Amino acid sequence: MIARIWRATATIQGAEAYRRHFAESVLPVLQSLDGHRGAYLLRRDRSGGAEIEVMTLWESLDAVQDFAGPDFESAVIEPEARAVLAEFDTSVTHHDVVIETVSDLP
Repeated sequence: MIARIWRATATIQGAEAYRRHFAESVLPVLQSLDGHRGAYLLRRDRSGGAEIEVMTLWESLDAVQDFAGPDFESAVIEPEARAVLAEFDTSVTHHDVVIETVSDLP
């Protein structure tokens, strides 16, 4: 499995707007794609703003390329996301997932 990781910053209000955008617009598209295995949206509030990290999980690099295209190390950032973010990486990193655990705790 491949983890695709991207980072951004936003105001607190912008981070909340990005959360809504991610939940309502991005996730439904990702979940419809072959090879997509999950996603995490992480947020760390700091004085003056929030750090955002997105990790999407993919079956393979081929699945990543099907989503992102041939320049798969470039970030895919929709105009709605750009509008609410203060700064964002224009590239992503890809990592092999070498251990995975999932807890069934509530």
